[in-house]
Amino acid sequence: MRGFDENQRERIRDELIEAGRDLFAQYGLQKTTIADLTDAVGIANGTFYQFFDSKELLYFEAIQREGHEVADEMIANSLGAEDDPERAIRNFLHSLVETTQENRLFKQLLDGEEMEQVMRKVSDIPEEEMEVRRADSFAHVLPYVEQWQAEGKIRDGDPIAIIGTMGAVKYLPLYSEQLGEDNYPIIRDMLIDTIAAGLMPQD
Repeated sequence: MRGFDENQRERIRDELIEAGRDLFAQYGLQKTTIADLTDAVGIANGTFYQFFDSKELLYFEAIQREGHEVADEMIANSLGAEDDPERAIRNFLHSLVETTQENRLFKQLLDGEEMEQVMRKVSDIPEEEMEVRRADSFAHVLPYVEQWQAEGKIRDGDPIAIIGTMGAVKYLPLYSEQLGEDNYPIIRDMLIDTIAAGLMPQD
């Protein structure tokens, strides 16, 4: 990245992620061009590739940053606000689905074609790096799961698998049209109740 010192590189990368969050939320992946992104930060088009290999990987970074920022509020209002783990998990899952549906950036990704496009590029990220990213994404919820397990308040098992099971509900809105307007909220609530109840200690 000749021409930029470390501070400049960090600043430009950060500005690209922020520009991506804004532009992708407004226009989606397909309609946002490299020029839109570079113009927003004041760099040449070709310079973009010194920071990201593709628009899709920038989108992935933007989604991850957005996720970290909304997670704290979601958790504070659900997992951190209830003494009863089953009720706390149920509230968290409802909040997760609602955020996925209402957040402009997440909503754009619910377009099946955009999701597929991003995931194709994400598959090129080395597995070691993906492991670090996964651990980072689980970090918000992990302390609650581990504490509840230690207290015998939720079922035993791999905490990461438990968090993954909880996180799977965020993909439910992808199927809202196929499930139908009347059926979707019933299925959503039933799935959330089933997951929350299923994570309680087994007799």
